[in-house]
Amino acid sequence: MSDFLKKGFLLGLGAAVSSKEKLDNKLKELVERNELSREQARTVMQNFLDKGETTKDEWSAKQYEQTKNMAEDLGLATKEDINELRARITELETKLENE
Repeated sequence: MSDFLKKGFLLGLGAAVSSKEKLDNKLKELVERNELSREQARTVMQNFLDKGETTKDEWSAKQYEQTKNMAEDLGLATKEDINELRARITELETKLENE
């Protein structure tokens, strides 16, 4: 992963952790003031975590596509390309051995 992408990921992770802590503190405060039940607080927190997981999955998918496109643009060999070349080399080696 490039340094730029790594820094962006870590920044997002830090923001998420900070947001989770702030939300957790706010929910505890609301429960203590009886403005929210413990079950409602758990539901809100779970929704927050689920949304974060969904966002993470979407980000990962987009990142994978961008990396794949960048590799294509740069003309880098894919695993499939390398496997095809290995198969061709093996085939040619077998032909040479049989001659």
